Amino acid sequence: MHSVYFELIKEDPRSGARLGKLHTPHGTFDTPMFMPVGTQATVKTLTPEELYAMHSQVILSNTYHLFLRPGTELVRKAGGLHKFMNYKRGMLTDSGGFQVFSLGEMRKITEEGVMFRSHLDGSRQFLNPEVATKAQEDLGADIIMAFDECIPYPADHGYAKQSTERTTRWARRCLEAKTREDQGLFGIIQGGMYPDLREYSAKAITDMDFAGFAIGGLSVGEPHPLMYDILDKTTRHMPKDKARYLMGVGTPDCLVEGVNLGVDMFDCVYPTRVARNGTAMLPTGRLVVRNAQYAEDWRPIDEHCDCYTCRNFSRAYIRHLFKAEEILALRLLSIHNLHFLLKFAEDMRTAIANDTFPEFRAAFLENYETTRR
Repeated sequence: MHSVYFELIKEDPRSGARLGKLHTPHGTFDTPMFMPVGTQATVKTLTPEELYAMHSQVILSNTYHLFLRPGTELVRKAGGLHKFMNYKRGMLTDSGGFQVFSLGEMRKITEEGVMFRSHLDGSRQFLNPEVATKAQEDLGADIIMAFDECIPYPADHGYAKQSTERTTRWARRCLEAKTREDQGLFGIIQGGMYPDLREYSAKAITDMDFAGFAIGGLSVGEPHPLMYDILDKTTRHMPKDKARYLMGVGTPDCLVEGVNLGVDMFDCVYPTRVARNGTAMLPTGRLVVRNAQYAEDWRPIDEHCDCYTCRNFSRAYIRHLFKAEEILALRLLSIHNLHFLLKFAEDMRTAIANDTFPEFRAAFLENYETTRR
């Protein structure tokens, strides 16, 4: 048995939603789950204790960034990421594939791997399945990801096919390169926006002995209806007994639709990134607290939220902090946004347990859509 494994607790009879438990060396965690992103071994502005207080379970860190700075060898010497950043619950590292893909002209992809220039100093660097797997073994997270090629949107069928087949070959190389028994390696399904390639990739990747499976290459600029359609056409080819992880998705409408289509795990920088720009997440949409209309608004960000920020501070005060460029502004909104998404995942789990998930989804989407318009 893998050191990381998924236990399916319940399937919703009226949707694709699933209740489960993800077992890892650092604890057992409830799914569906949202995973806060700590790109450079920190969830920006927050301490581990603050993450525990909002019931954070698994968090994500980024191999590409840590590979460049401070170097994965240094993290290994520190005793791995858990000790380095003092986070005692579950951790996942992505392989760096998406970040390298994002470099555009600064990278060159071959069968062997990807040569790229560091965004920090322009130095030439190289990542491939073997290097990425070794780097993630140095980092020591509970869950590590296969090194894949992320297909841009839009992409023609020929390029998408070539890229998807390469991801399959690279996945096999990652499995062969893995040496640590105390980490679970997840394979990544690609295929762009083409149902035939998604089916091919899902079957090819799930035929291999991975601890779980991720759906990559979505939320890369395509419209939401297309994303949901491709997600539906992907999850139906995935086994029920292993975790399903939709990468890079972090708004509540996408989470509820993902869960509806059978996804168990999500991650995204969105809640913390928009927080630092002065945007709060609400069950009804978004609130830009920097706006002048909140200058004398003494209400909390969300009157129904019990996070530290909403229990203690007004919209007017947080707006003042942003206008004064105070660091506390970033912290308070980051706390609120992450608490909101983690609580939202918890509410979805409760709804699945109570056989009310379809009603929960419908009520949420009705309110969310109405206000966003």
